[in-house]
Amino acid sequence: MRDYKRITLLCGHYGSGKTNIAVNMAFDLKNQKENVAIADLDIVNPYFRTKDSIEDFKEKNIRLICSEYANTNVDIPALPQDMYAITDDKNLNVIIDVGGDDRGALALGRLSEKIKKENDYEMLMVVNFYRPLTQDVDSMIEVMREIEIACNIKITGLINNSNLGESTTPEDILRTFEMAKELSKKTSLPIVMTSVEEKIYKSLEKETENLFSLRLQKKPI
Repeated sequence: MRDYKRITLLCGHYGSGKTNIAVNMAFDLKNQKENVAIADLDIVNPYFRTKDSIEDFKEKNIRLICSEYANTNVDIPALPQDMYAITDDKNLNVIIDVGGDDRGALALGRLSEKIKKENDYEMLMVVNFYRPLTQDVDSMIEVMREIEIACNIKITGLINNSNLGESTTPEDILRTFEMAKELSKKTSLPIVMTSVEEKIYKSLEKETENLFSLRLQKKPI
C-alpha cells in the first residue's frame, strides 16, 4: 500500500500501461479508504478500458466513472456524465486514467482548475521506455510537456512502468533504471514507484524502493 492524495491522475503515452496501473491502484486504495472511484477519461483509445474490470469493481464496491459508450461498438468521443463528481464530492477518493498523450489529456482540462484549487492531488506520468516513440529521455520529456499543456496541470511524479508485456524479465526492468533516473534528474520529478507484473515482483523487491506489484487486467472474451 502507498499513501494517496484524494485525486491521483495517471497520464502517459499510448500503450504506457497507465490503465492497468489505475485499476491496480484502485484496488490498493480500497484497502485504505471506503469511498473509492476509478474514472476513465480516455476518450481517444477505447481498447484498454477500465470498464473491462467492471465486475471486479462491483465486487469491491468501487465506483466506476466512464463513458456510457465504453466497451461498445459505438466509436465516438464521449465524456462520462458523472465526471464532475470527481471534483464536487470531496469524500470521494479517485484514481483517474487520463487519456493518452496530449489529445487524450484535453478532457481533463474541464476539471483542472477545480483540481488545482483543492490542491489534494498528484499527477503521475507513466513511462515505458520500450514503447517505439518514447525510447529515450528527451522523447519522454517532449510527451510530458505536451500533456501538461493540454490538460493544464503540471506533472508531479514519475512511474517507471517499462515493460515488454508478458515476456518481460527482471533484467528488462533493471535496464531501464538509469534512464528513469536521468528523466527524474532532468525534470526534477521523483520516481514515485516502479511497477512490475506480480510474477517478477519477488525477483526485484530488493533492487529498488517503492516497487508496486501489478496484476494484469484481463480482457473480456
